[in-house]
Amino acid sequence: MRVARVEKGWTQQELADRVGVTRQTIGLIEKGQYNPTIALCLRLAEVLGKTLDDLFMPQREESR
Repeated sequence: MRVARVEKGWTQQELADRVGVTRQTIGLIEKGQYNPTIALCLRLAEVLGKTLDDLFMPQREESR
Protein backbone atom coordinates (compact mmCIF):
# COMPACT_ATOMS: atom_id res chain seq x y z
CA MET A 1 0.00 0.00 0.00
CA ARG A 2 2.87 2.36 0.78
CA VAL A 3 4.17 2.09 -2.79
CA ALA A 4 0.74 2.98 -4.21
CA ARG A 5 0.49 5.98 -1.86
CA VAL A 6 3.97 7.22 -2.75
CA GLU A 7 3.22 6.77 -6.48
CA LYS A 8 0.36 9.26 -5.99
CA GLY A 9 2.72 11.62 -4.18
CA TRP A 10 0.57 11.58 -1.04
CA THR A 11 1.61 11.68 2.58
CA GLN A 12 0.08 9.28 5.07
CA GLN A 13 -2.07 12.18 6.29
CA GLU A 14 -3.37 12.95 2.79
CA LEU A 15 -4.38 9.33 2.24
CA ALA A 16 -5.94 9.17 5.70
CA ASP A 17 -8.01 12.28 4.96
CA ARG A 18 -9.22 10.80 1.67
CA VAL A 19 -10.43 7.57 3.27
CA GLY A 20 -11.60 8.97 6.61
CA VAL A 21 -9.11 7.49 9.08
CA THR A 22 -6.20 8.80 11.12
CA ARG A 23 -2.65 9.07 9.89
CA GLN A 24 -1.69 6.60 12.61
CA THR A 25 -4.06 4.02 11.10
CA ILE A 26 -2.40 4.35 7.70
CA GLY A 27 1.04 4.02 9.31
CA LEU A 28 0.04 0.86 11.18
CA ILE A 29 -1.46 -0.70 8.05
CA GLU A 30 1.72 0.05 6.10
CA LYS A 31 3.82 -1.55 8.86
CA GLY A 32 1.59 -4.63 8.93
CA GLN A 33 0.59 -3.95 12.53
CA TYR A 34 -3.12 -3.38 11.87
CA ASN A 35 -5.59 -5.40 9.84
CA PRO A 36 -8.14 -3.02 8.30
CA THR A 37 -11.78 -3.95 7.82
CA ILE A 38 -12.88 -5.03 4.37
CA ALA A 39 -14.78 -1.74 4.05
CA LEU A 40 -11.56 0.22 4.67
CA CYS A 41 -9.63 -2.05 2.29
CA LEU A 42 -12.18 -1.32 -0.43
CA ARG A 43 -11.99 2.46 0.20
CA LEU A 44 -8.19 2.35 0.07
CA ALA A 45 -8.22 0.39 -3.18
CA GLU A 46 -10.73 2.78 -4.76
CA VAL A 47 -8.89 5.94 -3.68
CA LEU A 48 -5.51 4.56 -4.75
CA GLY A 49 -6.84 3.15 -8.03
CA LYS A 50 -5.58 -0.35 -7.24
CA THR A 51 -7.08 -3.79 -6.70
CA LEU A 52 -7.18 -5.43 -3.30
CA ASP A 53 -4.57 -7.91 -4.54
CA ASP A 54 -2.31 -5.04 -5.61
CA LEU A 55 -2.47 -3.52 -2.13
CA PHE A 56 -2.60 -6.46 0.23
CA MET A 57 -1.24 -9.64 -1.36
CA PRO A 58 2.48 -10.20 -0.86
CA GLN A 59 4.44 -10.44 -4.06
CA ARG A 60 5.80 -13.89 -4.75
CA GLU A 61 9.12 -14.37 -6.42
CA GLU A 62 8.79 -16.10 -9.73
CA SER A 63 10.20 -19.62 -9.85
CA ARG A 64 13.19 -19.97 -12.11
